[in-house]
Amino acid sequence: MIESSIEVPAAVNEPVLTYAPGSAERAELQRALASMAAAPIEVSAYIGGRDVPSAERVPMRSPHRHDLVLGHWHSAGPSQMDDAVAAALAAAPAWAATPWSARAAIFLKAAELLATKHRATLNAATMLGQSKTAHQAEIDAACELVDFWRFNVAFLPKILGDQPLSSRGVWNLLDHRPLDGFVLAVTPFNFTAIAGNLPTAPALMGNVVVWKPSATAMYSAHFILEILKEAGLPPGVINMVLGDPAAMVDRALASRHLAGVHFTGSTAVFRSIWAKVGAGVGAGRYRSYPRVVGETGGKDFVFAHPSADVDALAVALVRGAYEYQGQKCSAASRAYVPASLWPSLRARLMDVLPAITVGDVGDFAHFMGAVIDRRAYERITGAVKGALADPGCEVLHHGHDDHRGYFIRPTLIRVDDPGHALMRDELFGPVLAVFVYDDARYDDALARCANDSEYALTGAFWARDRGAITHASGVLRQGAGNFYVNDKPTGAVVGQQPFGGARASGTNDKAGSALNLLRWVSPRTVKETLVPPTEWRYPSMG
Repeated sequence: MIESSIEVPAAVNEPVLTYAPGSAERAELQRALASMAAAPIEVSAYIGGRDVPSAERVPMRSPHRHDLVLGHWHSAGPSQMDDAVAAALAAAPAWAATPWSARAAIFLKAAELLATKHRATLNAATMLGQSKTAHQAEIDAACELVDFWRFNVAFLPKILGDQPLSSRGVWNLLDHRPLDGFVLAVTPFNFTAIAGNLPTAPALMGNVVVWKPSATAMYSAHFILEILKEAGLPPGVINMVLGDPAAMVDRALASRHLAGVHFTGSTAVFRSIWAKVGAGVGAGRYRSYPRVVGETGGKDFVFAHPSADVDALAVALVRGAYEYQGQKCSAASRAYVPASLWPSLRARLMDVLPAITVGDVGDFAHFMGAVIDRRAYERITGAVKGALADPGCEVLHHGHDDHRGYFIRPTLIRVDDPGHALMRDELFGPVLAVFVYDDARYDDALARCANDSEYALTGAFWARDRGAITHASGVLRQGAGNFYVNDKPTGAVVGQQPFGGARASGTNDKAGSALNLLRWVSPRTVKETLVPPTEWRYPSMG
C-alpha cells in the first residue's frame, strides 16, 4: 500500500428516524418484527472465523412475551475461552500489521451496513430480545452504534497524528502499538450499542478480542457479529464465547496473555474482576499490566432548585426515570425537590404516570416494555413491596404483572429520609425515589446529593437562576461524570457527550471519545539519529 496522508470521512451523528404512522421506516420495522419472531435462530460461539455449536441449548425468550422463543444460544464450558484466546493470539500478528486505514474501512463499512441494509434487523432484534420500544431501539441499536463506529474511526488519525517534537539531526516518532496479548470485552444486556462498541473499539486500534456478551442479549449480539463479518472483519480478530459468565471471565483472567478488560456491567462484578486482575499482577501471572476499563452502576440524580420550570422538570423525570423501564445505568433514580415546588410537580406527575402504557413493544403506542428477566422482576417488585410496608415511604404510583411478560409500571415513591436505601442503592428498574427538602435547607440537600451516593455516573440540575446553576455545578462537580443542566440525565450522544463516571460508577474512560481509544494502545517512542556522532569525547572535557 502506498503511504499517503489519508483523511477519513467526517463523522456526523446518525439521524434518528421517527417511525411515525405511515412512514416507510415504520412499515419496514414492523415487517422485520413479524418475520424474525416467526423464524427462530441458533446462536453459537464464533471462534477463529468458525461457528462453534455445543450440545447445551438455552432458549432466548422475549421479556414481554413468555411464549415467544426467538431461538437458542449454545452454552459451553470455560475451555471454550482457551480456544478463543488461542484463535485471537494466532490472528494478532497479521491484524497488528494491517494498515490503520484498512482496519478503519471495515468499521466504516459496518456503520454503513447498519445505517441502511441492517437497520431494521438490529432494531427488531433489540426490541424482541431486550424489550425496547421502537424509539429506544432506534437511538441505541441503530444510531448510537453507527456513531461509535464512525466517530471511533474519525478519532483514530487524530491520535496517530499527535507526534513528538524533533530536534535538529533527530527524527522522533510515536508508534501506537496494540496491547501485547488479547482484550476481554464483557458487555451488558441494556445497550446494543455498548455490546457492539466494547469489542470493536480495541479491535480498531489493532487489538484482538474475546467477546463475552450478556446471556440476555445473545439475540442482538448475533446480528452485530453478522454485520461485522459482512463488513470484512478477518477471522480471529473478534471471537465470541457463550457460557457461564463467571466461569468464562475467570478463565480469561487466568491467561498469561490478558492485556486488557473492556467491561460494562454491575459494580460488584467489576470490583471482582479488578481484584482478580490485581491478584494476578501480584502473582506475576501476566506478560504486562492489563488495562482495566469499566463503566458500572449508577444512582443518578435530578436536583431541582426552587426556580426550576415544573412542567419541563416533570417531563425530564418521566423520560429520565422510566424510558426503557429504568434499565439504563444513566436513568434518574433519585430526585431532590423543594417543598415549594412539590405540590405542583406531584400533581403533574400523577397526571402523566397513569397515562403511561406498558406492554408488548410490537405495539408502538406503548411507552414502556418489560424488564429483562425474572430475576430483575423479582428484585424490583421486592423493593417496591418493601416500600409499601415502610412508614418512611409514600408509594404514589406502582403496579406489576408477570402473566404475559415481566411488566412493571412506572413507580414513584416519596421518602422521608434522603439517606434511605431507595436514594442510595442501585435498583435498575422503573422506580424513582423523591426526597422533598425544605427550601430553607437547600444547601444541606445539595450537599447530600453530592456526597450520599457511592456512584458518580450521571446527574441533572434544574433551575432558571443562573447563579444557582453556577454554584451547583461546583458543589456537584465530583458527583457525576455526565452532568446535565435543565435536561434529563440520560441520552448521551457519541461525539457530543462522551460517557462515563467515576467513584463506584467506573474508570471514566469516556466511551465515544478518543480518551477511550487511547486505553487500547501501548505507545512506543522511536528516535532516529540522522548523523550519529563519531567522537566519544564531549567538548567540556577539553
